[in-house]
Amino acid sequence: MRGVLVTGTGTEVGKTVVACVLARTLADDGLRVAVFKPAVSGLDEYLQQGEAPDHELLRIASRSAQEDDAIAPYRYGPPVSPHLAAELAGEAIDPGRLRGAAATAAREADVVVAEGVGGFLVPLTLGYLVRDLARDLALPVVIAASPGLGTINHSLLTVEAVRAVGLDVAAVALTPWPASPGTLELSNREAIERLGGVPVTTLELVEIRDPDSWPALRIPGAP
Repeated sequence: MRGVLVTGTGTEVGKTVVACVLARTLADDGLRVAVFKPAVSGLDEYLQQGEAPDHELLRIASRSAQEDDAIAPYRYGPPVSPHLAAELAGEAIDPGRLRGAAATAAREADVVVAEGVGGFLVPLTLGYLVRDLARDLALPVVIAASPGLGTINHSLLTVEAVRAVGLDVAAVALTPWPASPGTLELSNREAIERLGGVPVTTLELVEIRDPDSWPALRIPGAP
């Protein structure tokens, strides 16, 4: 499988934005891009707010014609962890189904941009975490992180967790990067890069509903 997996240091750190901008950059480079996310929760809130859920944003970003089930095999209304959302729906997430969907996506495209759920250790089931899916897919990992206070610890912990299962960290992507970064942001970027031994890239605030306005985002070592 050729591609990249985007995880985050937690929730609401720009993971979907990073995945979408990466997918659009690869599509603009002339590649056939497939997108994949094991589970989407919080659909009720998206509907109430009139916003597109993550799997729709990924499809738009990649210019993919994939069906919903191909992009996100499991989709739930409540904004909770996937394992709990599945339990509330009276089902269990099947890791084999996830691996199969990702493999199908890879066969039908030049490159896959996979997006995790929340952070790297979020459970898809109580015996199968995002970490385990990432290990099964064996893709280089991009870590989305906030540029602000606390990000050094969160980023380095995630870097260690990814490497502990034998995966490569392609980069940490700090977003939204301010137009005029201050001492804190610049110091955070340098500290993560030096202490983590990992490339650190930045992504400015983007209008997620306007893909044509997005900047390119290229990750060293990623497709």
